[in-house]
Amino acid sequence: MARILVINPNSSEACSAGISAVLAPFRHAGGPAVDVVTLQEGPPAIYSWRDWHAVVDPMCRLVERTDADAYVIACASDPGIEAVRAVTTRPVLGIFRSAVAAAVARAEKFGVIALVESSKARHRLGLRAMGLADRLAGEVALNLPMDTLLDPDAAREALIGAGRDLAAMGAETLILGCTGMAHHRTAIQDAVRLPVIEPAQAAVGLAMIALAA
Repeated sequence: MARILVINPNSSEACSAGISAVLAPFRHAGGPAVDVVTLQEGPPAIYSWRDWHAVVDPMCRLVERTDADAYVIACASDPGIEAVRAVTTRPVLGIFRSAVAAAVARAEKFGVIALVESSKARHRLGLRAMGLADRLAGEVALNLPMDTLLDPDAAREALIGAGRDLAAMGAETLILGCTGMAHHRTAIQDAVRLPVIEPAQAAVGLAMIALAA
């Protein structure tokens, strides 16, 4: 059986559990195994460039010692994607780039709900790499800790407010800019009335296409 390894680059087991839960629809008889692992050496969340760079080498070593048919980097800053691609011949997908690909397939303009203000620069890096910076309608940062995002209710109104702000900026679809937001997707979509893309789902979907090719 083929295997897709989804790597959570932060050390939050609760975040990994949320990622695994949102990927449940991709697990079915006859399909590839979809396994989520936590990078134990990672920070509690990736807030800064320092956090971003700190996980690159541990992720490379994890991929080198762990067999899979495709790898997904489950952080919406796509940390170390070029470095990880250099240590394996298997497909390596970043969830932010995957979400952007899904967004532009559905609409002309998209918006991003970011974890913190400093996330925006890392998202711009990914957009420039894809040549799609001009398709971004706007980005709104919540500036909340990961623990607040993971709570079932604490961040819900802030997320919906950010989604409405992005709709007012002209976004026609929304990207959740952190895996900690995954369990809020349906509530945001219902409230804002725009398609909401969960990045880990987008990446695993593309990984399955890669394995089927």
